[in-house]
Amino acid sequence: MNGAADLGGMMGFGPVVPEPEGELFHADWERRVLAFTLAAGAMGRWTIDESRHVRESIPPAEYLTSSYYAIWLRGLEDLLVNHGLVTRDELAAGRAAGRGEPVRVLRAADVAPTLAAGTPYTREMATPARFAVGDRVRTRTMHPRGHTRLPRYARGHVGTVVAVRGGHVLPDRNAHGGGEHPEWLYTVRFDARELWGEDADPTSTVDVDAWESYLEP
Repeated sequence: MNGAADLGGMMGFGPVVPEPEGELFHADWERRVLAFTLAAGAMGRWTIDESRHVRESIPPAEYLTSSYYAIWLRGLEDLLVNHGLVTRDELAAGRAAGRGEPVRVLRAADVAPTLAAGTPYTREMATPARFAVGDRVRTRTMHPRGHTRLPRYARGHVGTVVAVRGGHVLPDRNAHGGGEHPEWLYTVRFDARELWGEDADPTSTVDVDAWESYLEP
């Protein structure tokens, strides 16, 4: 979707200011939001793609005036409500209105090994890759109403395949409960001037990971 989260190439938002190396949180509540998000995700009720789509669906005025972890908190609240685990009234009151259903619990001792293991999204493919390293490809010009990992600034441009990453779950389907629908994933390299025009640095390039359905010969 062409939402507020897709800011690549947009102007008027000020400079990107790098933060000090190793500074992960600005306040204790941000640590708790991360912990809540990881613990809730361990219940297995939604996918990482759905969680990304929920965050990018926050109304633009709210999204653009919220901090990073405020966006995570709003996204988590929406996921919990959407999956019937809490109600808006319960969130406002800060307490449950009744007895909740049993859920999978991520215990403290299991956090580190769970994070280290991650969730693999690679899949075996039954069909050969359509493209190979060195192929020139064009990204599709599309404006989906739902989730996609193809950034707006990279659509409708010509680049070169520099890596074939194997089969991966397609976020565009997985974010909406449509199943994994795995596709071949490629890294496509674009010249900066192809994306940004003649004023761009002629020595710069941008690499974008693109699923096969994003690409045309």
